[in-house]
Amino acid sequence: MSEEVYIIGHMNPDTDSICSAIAYAEFKKQAGFSGNYIAARIGELNPETAYVLNRFGFREPVLLEDGAGKKIILVDHNEESQSIEGYSEAEIVEVIDHHKINFRCSKPIFYHNEPLGSTATILGEMFLSRTERIDKGVAGILLSAILSDTVVFKSVTTTDRDIEVANKMAEIAGIDDVKSFGIEVKKAKSSLKGLSAKDVIFSDFKDFDFNGRKVGIGQIEVVDSREAVDRRMEFIDELEKIRLEGDYDLVVLMVTNIMEEGSDLMVAGLTERIEKAFKAKVENNRVYLKDVMSRKKQVVPQLEGVF
Repeated sequence: MSEEVYIIGHMNPDTDSICSAIAYAEFKKQAGFSGNYIAARIGELNPETAYVLNRFGFREPVLLEDGAGKKIILVDHNEESQSIEGYSEAEIVEVIDHHKINFRCSKPIFYHNEPLGSTATILGEMFLSRTERIDKGVAGILLSAILSDTVVFKSVTTTDRDIEVANKMAEIAGIDDVKSFGIEVKKAKSSLKGLSAKDVIFSDFKDFDFNGRKVGIGQIEVVDSREAVDRRMEFIDELEKIRLEGDYDLVVLMVTNIMEEGSDLMVAGLTERIEKAFKAKVENNRVYLKDVMSRKKQVVPQLEGVF
């Protein structure tokens, strides 16, 4: 029986994490790698990802709650703080990622990291260069992941390669209007109706260690900011609860409007670090940042630099 290798994205998985895990498992099979590669998740799907998987006929990956004693491939992340329980007792055998590197390993492994808008772009290029054909459904989820992570090519993280791979995947998947499809994907996640403040904040939330300071940053993407504006005090109160319960120095919720191309930051904790990082006044625990859409490139490095 082939040895099981689990492919996982980060906690609070987004579309790139889930779709990259599924696609990489398929790539391993098509490219003839030995082993039983299993796409897995370490959290619940958000509405956008559920929509994408249903749209292209995929089941959600299996839930993996503990990595201890298992062989693991990390996609769309490399930091232990964003990964699975039992990470230190797991055997990490590969990493495919597009984020800053904060990774240590006791032996040589395959590590592929590039400053692209999406992990799915890397995988799309792997399929194009090393496989004879790409399944229509796989192309569809890779396209969706690229559009999701690049915010339909509006994020500053977007590169020409992201756009090129997305267009090739769209052709294979039979998607004629890439940008309209991207908006369709983003709308699936944009409604906050029926979600608690805590659910909204943790729908895409990452922990960071900035020089010994614990910082949590959540992000939601909307096409209409009115829902979030109406619930602003509810979100701020919940951020303060999370800060106290989790012993955070700073907790942030980015409400990114993909149509207006800007983000409303709601904050609890060391708000003066927000002011210093973005040279903007925080009033009533919030500040609006025009043209800021990327947590990875426009918020994390700036905050890390002031800690």
